Amino acid sequence: MNAVDVNTAVDVTLIGALAAVWLTAGLLADGLAAASTAHSMRRRAGLLTVLAGAGAALFVAVPVATALLPGASSAPVAALLPAVPAVVVLTAGLRKLSWVRRGAGAFATAPQAPVPPALRAAAAHPLIAAPLQATGLAAIVALPLAAGLLTPSADEVPATTGIPGVAGLAITVVAVLVTVIGIRAAIRHSRLAPLVLAPLDRVRQRARATTH
Repeated sequence: MNAVDVNTAVDVTLIGALAAVWLTAGLLADGLAAASTAHSMRRRAGLLTVLAGAGAALFVAVPVATALLPGASSAPVAALLPAVPAVVVLTAGLRKLSWVRRGAGAFATAPQAPVPPALRAAAAHPLIAAPLQATGLAAIVALPLAAGLLTPSADEVPATTGIPGVAGLAITVVAVLVTVIGIRAAIRHSRLAPLVLAPLDRVRQRARATTH
């Protein structure tokens, strides 16, 4: 096995690990709002935080590991694609996730307590699940680039070698999927939000009834 083959194997392994971690986090985040108890929601939120931290560590490991290899490596360029939604996770998603953890932690003395509507709506916020899932999808699309099937050119990144339009098509597919994920998350959040206001409306109606 020559140096090029070793570099390609390492590149694919690194980007594949990125895809595995972020896809796992995305799947777990998709069911966060469906947790049956506050204890279960807190546990899932904690695991999501750990997975996001592991994913961030892998982003740091990519340039470090490839710097130790002889010759050129495609992994740093390939990692740029999932790095964009990962920034959203690390700057906004983790903050939303910490709110969910603190909210669920308030029920520590009653771990089997049902999840209140406000906490369930917070867990379904689009900034929690959508960026995690987008990062995983982008990492999958980055795998062909890491494998050397797509190579960046001076004019456009990424360009294709022998497969015209594959890179552009892949990015377009990811953009469409990310849009669908975002719309789905927004719709689910909007469906849960009225459940938060319903108890307040009932209280207001009772207050009005007692004053008349």
